[in-house]
Amino acid sequence: MNQKKKITVAYGDGIGPEIMQASLRILEAAGAQLDYEKIEIGEAVYKRGISAGIEPSAWESLRNTRCFYKAPITTPQGGGFKSLNVTVRKTLGLYANVRPCVSYHPFVKTKHPVMDVVIVRENEEDLYAGIEHRQTEQVYQCLKLISKPGCEKIVRYAFEYAKAYNRKRVTCFTKDNIMKLTDGLFHKTFDEIAKEYPDIENEHWIVDIGAAKLADSPENFDVIVMPNLYGDILSDVAAQITGSVGLAGSANIGEGFAMFEAIHGSAPRRAGQNLANPSGLLLGGIQMLVHLGQADAATQAHNAWMKTMEDGIHTYDIFQEGTSKQKVGTKEFADAVIERMGQKPAQLKAVNYQGSSVPASTAYQFKSTSPKKELVGVDVFLDWKSGTPNDLGAMLGKIQHESLKLSMISNRGVKVWPDGAAETFCTDHWRCRFVAREGKKLAHKNVIEILAEVEALGLDFIKTEHLCNFDGEPGYSLGQGQ
Repeated sequence: MNQKKKITVAYGDGIGPEIMQASLRILEAAGAQLDYEKIEIGEAVYKRGISAGIEPSAWESLRNTRCFYKAPITTPQGGGFKSLNVTVRKTLGLYANVRPCVSYHPFVKTKHPVMDVVIVRENEEDLYAGIEHRQTEQVYQCLKLISKPGCEKIVRYAFEYAKAYNRKRVTCFTKDNIMKLTDGLFHKTFDEIAKEYPDIENEHWIVDIGAAKLADSPENFDVIVMPNLYGDILSDVAAQITGSVGLAGSANIGEGFAMFEAIHGSAPRRAGQNLANPSGLLLGGIQMLVHLGQADAATQAHNAWMKTMEDGIHTYDIFQEGTSKQKVGTKEFADAVIERMGQKPAQLKAVNYQGSSVPASTAYQFKSTSPKKELVGVDVFLDWKSGTPNDLGAMLGKIQHESLKLSMISNRGVKVWPDGAAETFCTDHWRCRFVAREGKKLAHKNVIEILAEVEALGLDFIKTEHLCNFDGEPGYSLGQGQ
């Protein structure tokens, strides 16, 4: 008998305890060798004043088992509560979110009967870094952070996943026609890494038309890799158009840790009624077994689940007259899956997970190129509401610094000085770009000197961004219209 693998289990809130109990019963019946360490997370922990929703002592269990099987939780209403999922993902370095989105036609109603798409979402950075500031009366900002190592890890994982699961194509979605530096880095990294996998097709779509194509003809996609926010939105879209978000499981993979869950919420209104569908959490648990090297048990559980679906034994959320044969509760659904252990579906495609584990340790191979970095200017952001762009340009024109000169003022990214359009609507948030005079080499002290002169004019500067070239290439974007 295989040695049991220790995992950390959280039963969660709402329907969480019911679907976790059902899922664990099915996994055990399939032959899973698991040893549980139970921790408490979610609503009760939040209400004890712990804003992260997880007890400090629970981290010891996660560090011990390195594998977290998590039921949905309820986050209390109101501010001050941090997302538990984001906290766990970032703390443990769970950089890859993997969501298989499969149609189970005709047993689950869908407009896309042959859909079989895997969304691989970057999990740690992008706008999900959550770095936000209120800068003026009118303007708030959220920083979009994309790193080269982050791009390399997630893109390489997507190709390794395709290789392990015998997938034929990896598609990248970005918006690099607009965000040429951040999304541009993601796209560029995708193109670089794709060359290492010549047997796997690769393609790139701008995310808006890509999302439209995914919603309209998902059968044309196989594995899709995306930055965090796009992946969050489109993985839910993809799951829903298969027929039900409630059937989708999710894996969160890092180099040393992993977390597995359903993608739906805790549905407190359905709690304790023996109604909830455990399928999403179960399918997340099947991903967990593959990750733990228990491919036989994962295969048994998944095929038995599909046989149950084929036999029309459904919970209320997917029950449909004429297709479903029997409406059952959470416990009875688990019983039906267990009864079919060892059977395979006849219409749905049976699975075999042998050889399907993705080696996460191969994902991170970043090597620094140590580019030459040169300071060539500074953007000074102002909170100002006392006149027109030309008025502001005239004020700043009084600054006669020996190394820096004012080259542009923009408002919400649009150039408004010099030669701005009178029709452009302006808020109280201004970007004033100072660049090096010809032949002048800049140092940080020059930025400090410019800020002193801005302050001397009575202007309220709220942030700065250094303008740098890397190996001679600009590391900053132009203003729209510049």
